[in-house]
Order: sequence, then structure tokens, then C-alpha cells
Amino acid sequence: MENKLIVGLDIGTTKICVIVGRKNEYGKLEVLGMGKAVSDGVDRGVVTNIDKTVHAIEKAIEECSEMADVNIVDVIVGIAGQHIQSKIQSGSIMRQPSDDEITVEDVRRLSSEMENILVPPGNTIIHVMPQDYTVDYEGGIKDPVGMSGTRLEADFHIITAQSTAINNINRCVRRAKLVSKQLILEPLASSLSVLSDDEKEAGVCLVDIGGGTTDIAIFYENIIRHTAVIPLGGNIITKDIKEGCMVMQNQAELLKTRFGKAIAEEANPNEIVSIPGLRNRPPKEISIRNLASIIQARMEEIIEIVQNEIMQSGHYKKLAGGIVLTGGGSQLQFISQLFEYMTGLDTRIGYPNEHLGKSVIEEVKSPMYATSVGLVLAGFKDLDDRDEKYKERVANGQATSKRKEPRELFSKDIFTSIKEKLKGIISDDIGDENY
Repeated sequence: MENKLIVGLDIGTTKICVIVGRKNEYGKLEVLGMGKAVSDGVDRGVVTNIDKTVHAIEKAIEECSEMADVNIVDVIVGIAGQHIQSKIQSGSIMRQPSDDEITVEDVRRLSSEMENILVPPGNTIIHVMPQDYTVDYEGGIKDPVGMSGTRLEADFHIITAQSTAINNINRCVRRAKLVSKQLILEPLASSLSVLSDDEKEAGVCLVDIGGGTTDIAIFYENIIRHTAVIPLGGNIITKDIKEGCMVMQNQAELLKTRFGKAIAEEANPNEIVSIPGLRNRPPKEISIRNLASIIQARMEEIIEIVQNEIMQSGHYKKLAGGIVLTGGGSQLQFISQLFEYMTGLDTRIGYPNEHLGKSVIEEVKSPMYATSVGLVLAGFKDLDDRDEKYKERVANGQATSKRKEPRELFSKDIFTSIKEKLKGIISDDIGDENY
């Protein structure tokens, strides 16, 4: 797998980001290229303008391809938005009494049946994740493989998305001449890049504050227990600043990123920033304390909703790992302190550094790109899972030890390949310009 290349495509509200990477000999991700473009056709995680989104994807892909010197074809795509829903669903299968023990195939059969359950009209299942198993009414089992029993049950975390939202994403990917190999919920991708296994085991809540949405994923005992998407993010704070300070949209964004603080008391009441006024008007003076008050009011609203989601999940007292903030919105000054004060849980900022090897692109280490990095890591995790399943089939005599390598995620120079195959059939003096 050391030569495999994976591409992650993050279709966000504020930016379209593409990252291509490979694993080095130490298992760390090396980012070979990154491309990004302003996202004008996405609102709160949902594609609202196909043409603008396709154009942004093409621009980001082109930039990434040139940097990494590869021709990108297949991508791992993230999905988010208020339409995302999750629920816990129970399922069971019956086994023959003559069967000696529960096998991996039994577990997979149970999971496959859950993928076919009825969901509300217009929705599609995107993830089916097992929680705890029950064997012959004995519950609390993490791994039932090898146990004896005739009835296998499990609780599953089912995540669904609107079919139209999925179709629009796939349409944008296809029109950009790409192939979507996998669709992944963005907070799950972010968790791969910023959370440790110890945190997931102890209990942790990931809060990914993006431009249009705030995504939540709660883990306990290394199992995802709850997911939610809040339709509020960094853009709503920018809008509040625009209206509260009576400035332009771009000025509001600069005020937020350069001078914004999540706690008003931490701002100097005497600090003033002057911004250019409109045509033939004097500059406007903005109080940093007033700016922080606007930001804090909106952040408190978001934190209250996050707190409610944690309470509804029933895992508030199980989060020994506290809260991990990531995404572009997590870069606000004093935001972790505000979360700690309002929730009573330890809070830190999540950076994707732990999973990254040496990279010439320092920018990719920012929380803003946690989802993009996570999508690439998700692609490698899927390859690892496939290799493990294949080895199990070989061990069980269900497959041979020889197999064809999976199709590369990048198309090589097809014309060179054709020319090699035709060598000897056509004249060698045909110039490259004819190909």
C-alpha cells in the first residue's frame, strides 16, 4: 500500500478542498498536493448551485494535480448538512443450531440486512455502524466472532442523508470528470484526523465548526454513539458582525478572523480598529470589546445546542476525553475556554498533526483542513479493511492467495500505454503529436 495514492474531496460551505496523499514507511500520511477554491454554490453543506460547485471542484482539482504531478480520477467525498439524521436500530439473524461458532460472515450478514431497512421517503442510508452485540440474549458483547449461539442481535447506528443531496453531490463529481469511490459523513472523517484511539475509548465529543454547519460525533468505548449536524457555523457569526457593526461582508470576515474573541471580557475595552468607510465616507471605528460581545452571543447559542446533543445522547458523564474542537471556527481566540465554562468538560483544539508525516504544505496542519485530511485517511482505512477481509477469506479457504490489484486511483498516461501495446503493430516513426 506504500505506493497507493488517495484523494479526499471536501465540498464545504466556504471552500472546496482537495488533498492527495500516500502513506510512508512509518504509516504516516504524506500530503503530496492540495488545491482549494472558494465555494459559492454550497449553503450549509448542501449543494445549491451545480455549475458554481463544479467550477470550484475543477479549479481545486487542477491546483492539486499540478502540485502533486498526478492526474486525479477517483476521490473520497465528504457529506454534511442539516438533512443528515441518525438513529439507533436493532437487528437480528438466526443461525443453524448445527453451526459450531459465529463467524465473520454471520456478522457481515447481519450488517448487510440493516442496510436494507426502511427509511423515511427521500432518504438514503450512508453508514451502518454496529454498537453492542447480543448472543442468545446475552448482551454487552463487543466481538461475537468465535462464540456459540443461534440468535445474533446488535444495535446499529444508522446515518441517513437526503437522496437529492447525495445525487447533487454525485452529479457535481461526475460533471467534474471524477469518480466518487466513497461517500463519508464529514464528522466521521474529521474524527480520523484529530482524535486518538485513547480518547475514543475513554469517551470524547468531536465538534467540527465549519462555515455553514457545526458537526458533532460522540465516541465511547471506541464506538461512535451519536452524530448530529447543527445548521450554524462560522458564516452566521460573520453575518452577525456585518449587521451589528454595519460593515461589508468581507470586512466582517476579516474582523472575525484577525480580531475576534469568543469571550468579551478578554478583549481590551480601549482597543479600537479602524476600517475603511464607503466611498466619500470617513473610516469606521470598531470596538474590539463590542466585536467580541457579538461573537460570544452567537457562540453561546451554538454551545447550548451542542450541550443539548450531548445530553440527549446520554453520554455526558462518560466523556472522560471531554470535547475536541476542530474546523475553521475552532481558531477563534478563547473558544476552548468558553466551551469549558459552559459545558463543564475539558476542551482542546484538534489538529491533524498526529497522523501527518513530513509535508512541505504546512497549511494542511490547520484545523481548517481536518476533514480533508480525514477523508484521505478514511480511504486508507477502507483499503486496510478490505485487505483484512481478503486475508480472512484466504484463511477460510474462500479465496486464493493471488488476486488482481485494485484499480489505481489515478489514470496513468493512457496514450503512452496504448502506444506501448501497439509497439510492433504500427510503425515506430509515427510521432507523438499524432497521439
